[in-house]
Amino acid sequence: MSKKRVFKKSYKIAGIIIIGLWMVISTGFLIQTFFETKEVPPEEKEEYSYRAAYHFTAPDHWKNDPQKPVYYEGTYHYYYLYNGDYPDGNGTEWRHATSKDLVHWKDEGVAIPKYTNENGDPWSGSVVIDKENTAGFGKDAFIAVVTQPSKNGQKQEQFLWYSTDKGKTFKPYSEEPVMKNPGPKDFRDPKIIWDDTHHKWIMTMAEGSKIGFYESDNLKDWRYTSSISTENLGVLECPDLFRMRADDGTEKWVLGFSANGKIAGKPNTYAYWTGSFDGSEFKPDSQELLWLDYGFDWYGGVTFEDAEGDQLKKRYALAWMNNWAYADNTPTMDEDFNGLDSIVREIELKHEGEDQYYLSSQPIKALDELSKVSNAYDEIKVNGSKTLDVKADAYQLEADISWSDLLHAGFRLRESADKKRHVDVGISSEGNYSFVNRAFTDHPDKTNQFVESTAPFDASKKKVHLKILVDKTSIEVFVDDGKAVHSSLVFPQPDDKGITLFSEGGKAVFENVKVKHFDSIH
Repeated sequence: MSKKRVFKKSYKIAGIIIIGLWMVISTGFLIQTFFETKEVPPEEKEEYSYRAAYHFTAPDHWKNDPQKPVYYEGTYHYYYLYNGDYPDGNGTEWRHATSKDLVHWKDEGVAIPKYTNENGDPWSGSVVIDKENTAGFGKDAFIAVVTQPSKNGQKQEQFLWYSTDKGKTFKPYSEEPVMKNPGPKDFRDPKIIWDDTHHKWIMTMAEGSKIGFYESDNLKDWRYTSSISTENLGVLECPDLFRMRADDGTEKWVLGFSANGKIAGKPNTYAYWTGSFDGSEFKPDSQELLWLDYGFDWYGGVTFEDAEGDQLKKRYALAWMNNWAYADNTPTMDEDFNGLDSIVREIELKHEGEDQYYLSSQPIKALDELSKVSNAYDEIKVNGSKTLDVKADAYQLEADISWSDLLHAGFRLRESADKKRHVDVGISSEGNYSFVNRAFTDHPDKTNQFVESTAPFDASKKKVHLKILVDKTSIEVFVDDGKAVHSSLVFPQPDDKGITLFSEGGKAVFENVKVKHFDSIH
């Protein structure tokens, strides 16, 4: 082959390559232009979902009261009241979910179905693992004692169910109750613990305005030992009894329950006493009740053991985020579900003053694993308001706020672009309280009786640390070490994602401001 023919062939090949490259570049440009300029029809845009990003939600229809989770073979087993027929009624049953970190949950389906016997649908109760086979169903059987309305549908009585397949399915022990109703209209929500100091099973029972105490050796035969009464708290629900060691080394018993404190100007959440328990009778340290949450939506709360740590030093807690005053008023029903739990908290017992003790709450540390992106600001001085260059609807916001003289300071969260809609969270130095005010955004209470929650705060310190958890439909605020917490539902409009710092009546300094964005667990 001559050099001339080689050159001609080379020119032809080069020409083909150039034309080919031009076609590729032109096609790519056209494709890019097409996708950049093509407008997505409104009907094809993804609709905003009100399902929480990192909170536990009902898979469908309805959920309310949580049951105390139990730990078995490296897994937490959580049961809750579920109604697959909602909104048409027809009662609740126990649905089951499991988790290894108390953040990510796997749905396990219904464990105790409704209307499987003549005693009606199962309500709240508690489940324990019978490690020593005291009930005779086998070592490590899951035993649940559950309130049911009984055969005539008039009396609330306690029935035993058991599981020999590691909590997946339960069978009724008997058509007859293991605890008959002794007479009161309200006789429900049994909570059982193993009292290792007195070597027996202890049950607390909600009986109208009082809590009853019972003991048993086998979970089937129960004996009454004592009771403690309350005033101006309505019908009590979901009692809770446990022992903790305070940060000064003192051991205390804690008796908690859900109560309607609105009558007495108190929260409608979880009230508790610290005190002593001798295996038969509980004696409070003081007649004054303390509250685990000051918001409007932390009800039916349960606490449970830190199975992998020091069980007396730290416990976990969670509750149903709703309120019976407006329980059915939620836009999530457009997505066929109504039911949200609070995040799991870590609670500790703290000593304060002369022989005074209280429970402090903080978000479970496992939530940190959901955060991969954050925004941080060392110091922001505010006299009026300043808006952060951050927009989000699922995050943790943390900050130290200090001041010398002002009326109020805090954050406006889930704020609209025109600044008209927002949830206000902060401190009133003038009024000596922390607050969450949902008056300026959509919220479930259309009567406006539950708008601003407040908790006592010593403003003379002139500083506060706030840790705030924001999700699609909820706000949870932890003040300082978590002695005061506010948990409330909100339903902001989808595009309302702004964060503004504000001060009124003076200057405030916001330090160590950090926004940790959370990935979705769903």
